[in-house]
Amino acid sequence: MRLFAAVLPPEDVAEELAAEVARLRRLPGAEGLRWTGRPGWHFTLAFYGEVDDALVPALTERLGRAASRTEPFALALGGGGQFGRGRALWAGADGDVRALGVLAGRAEAAARKAGIDMGEHRRYKPHLTVARSRDGIDVRPFVARLRAFRSRTWTVAELALVRSNLPVSGVPGEQPRYEAVARRALGAAG
Repeated sequence: MRLFAAVLPPEDVAEELAAEVARLRRLPGAEGLRWTGRPGWHFTLAFYGEVDDALVPALTERLGRAASRTEPFALALGGGGQFGRGRALWAGADGDVRALGVLAGRAEAAARKAGIDMGEHRRYKPHLTVARSRDGIDVRPFVARLRAFRSRTWTVAELALVRSNLPVSGVPGEQPRYEAVARRALGAAG
């Protein structure tokens, strides 16, 4: 199954972002972007790709250990940017971004210890993708608007192991479906 570890924003924070995305969608050029739906909003900690079912229990156990070694921390959505010259538009993280990066490193290490090939290590850049484009477009007005956005701060208290089900219907605009297959509490409670 196709898996990744993530931090999921609480519903009220997702509502704040949804209101901001609604404003972004009214800007000129918004029709050139494919906007991600709220169920897809998450901070990916580590992307595992296709994972053999036999490795999932060990991965889940290792993620539990990683979560228990990470104390809950404060986070907010704040700012934004782009990847690939307009191919991805994202909202950023604000708050204890260092703790988020530590958790991402631990989620990657958990996979390696569980026997999952993670390839080459990449520097972690916390982001929550809000739109994509097949053709790079000028997203500077969207990025400028996102720079001023900041959600309320919440306490990140869990890490989620998420299954990604890619679209199979071929219907334009169909979104991937996500389901949390495991959740592990951060800190001593984990």
